[in-house]
Amino acid sequence: MGPRPGSIAAIEADPRGALIAELERSPSGQVAASALPSSSLPSSALPSSSRAFRTVADANAKRQARTIVATRAQDEAKRQQMSEASSMVEGAGQDGNEMAAKIAADAVPDPGRPIYLEEAKLRTETALNAEIGFTERLVWFWSNHFCVSADKIQSMSGAYEREAIRPHVLGRFADMLLAAEGHPAMLFYLDNTASMGPNSIAGINRNRGLNENFARETLELHTLGVRSGYSQDDVISFANVLTGWTLVPPGDNPEHGGEFTFNPRLHEPGAKTVMGKVYEDEGVEQGRAVLRDLAAHPATATHLATKLARHFVSDTPPAPLVEKMAKAFLDTGGDLKETAKVMVASAESWTQTPTKLKRPSEWVVGIVRATGITQVDPVRFTAGQALLGEPLWRPSSPKGFPDDEASWIDGIGRRLDVANNFAERVADKVDPHDVIEAVFGSTVSAEVKETVGRAESRQQALALLFMSAELQRR
Repeated sequence: MGPRPGSIAAIEADPRGALIAELERSPSGQVAASALPSSSLPSSALPSSSRAFRTVADANAKRQARTIVATRAQDEAKRQQMSEASSMVEGAGQDGNEMAAKIAADAVPDPGRPIYLEEAKLRTETALNAEIGFTERLVWFWSNHFCVSADKIQSMSGAYEREAIRPHVLGRFADMLLAAEGHPAMLFYLDNTASMGPNSIAGINRNRGLNENFARETLELHTLGVRSGYSQDDVISFANVLTGWTLVPPGDNPEHGGEFTFNPRLHEPGAKTVMGKVYEDEGVEQGRAVLRDLAAHPATATHLATKLARHFVSDTPPAPLVEKMAKAFLDTGGDLKETAKVMVASAESWTQTPTKLKRPSEWVVGIVRATGITQVDPVRFTAGQALLGEPLWRPSSPKGFPDDEASWIDGIGRRLDVANNFAERVADKVDPHDVIEAVFGSTVSAEVKETVGRAESRQQALALLFMSAELQRR
């Protein structure tokens, strides 16, 4: 996550050993309350994804009801006015409806936004307080790999990461795959809640059918990767397997709305063949069986090893490193901790020059960590990430945010704006020379020291330091 005061000095004698030691002592990717400032809410205080979903659904229902009541009252007032006057101003009805909607919105504010901000605060402060942050970076990597979008499912976006990703980042990939694909946020995001088998009870009665989106993205993005041997027939068959994977409608069940459920009325009946293997119709277990086989496939191992190495090591990861990681993945049954340890222990991970450009989220957390600050305003922080082109939990597509320099290099100018703004806010509390000595120590270049030393003000010196290669690249 980037150095903070004293962290480089603590690990520079054996950085590989320090990273592996963090993996060994991390309680999966869970957020420990002791690792957060006292002002932060523990994860246990935040609502579950289903509860957050119900909270927003309830607010929407109340808002709709208030709008209807207000509109009725305005319509009644309009009728009374019409009985007393010969004409009305054209368009008043429409204005009245808009006013009714505004009154309802003011009376019942959207709870999704505050939930999102509390989740963002917890996530960010967890990263700022991490001793090294390797495990937390793994959380970020896998969350982006199995991404959902807060633009479509804001209320669940943070809880999804806590529930489906964090518990499994140091466990087995198959368990994470099952947790992510079976999570209501993913099913909603990739439209599986609208998918039904054409020969299912619901499909016949409603004259509706299959949505292939969820199956296609699971194969192409989450497991095998592109051009890995599956066909369009496999996509269709897998989509049929996944019919019935949905969530409980909150309006139908105020206690369990938003939770995962398998609805057999939506499920396409019969055995299905996916990539040459026949899977008998066992309801929800049919889909889980396919997912377990996809998790163990050699193409999945190569796809995931390549993405991990590209994220942590180089835009063009060394083939020997990818091969070692893929082999470790297969040999250990998809053990993600062991795969990460092989990446850390491999010489190829340390011989690359530190030229990889950090993504905006990494860079922003990195500059804040360098100052020793451990608490943030989530409104300001999420706005800054959005300005830099990586809004939190809001990728533009199911592919997630890219990990190559070409995708981010054009945004360097916006980083300068953020660096100047942050430097202005902390200049009275943070000495750039102290940051150089206490944070970077012997790893900082002479050029950076000289540049910072020539700065005309502390604010300018900090901004130059934040924009240096030491903080922009890794």
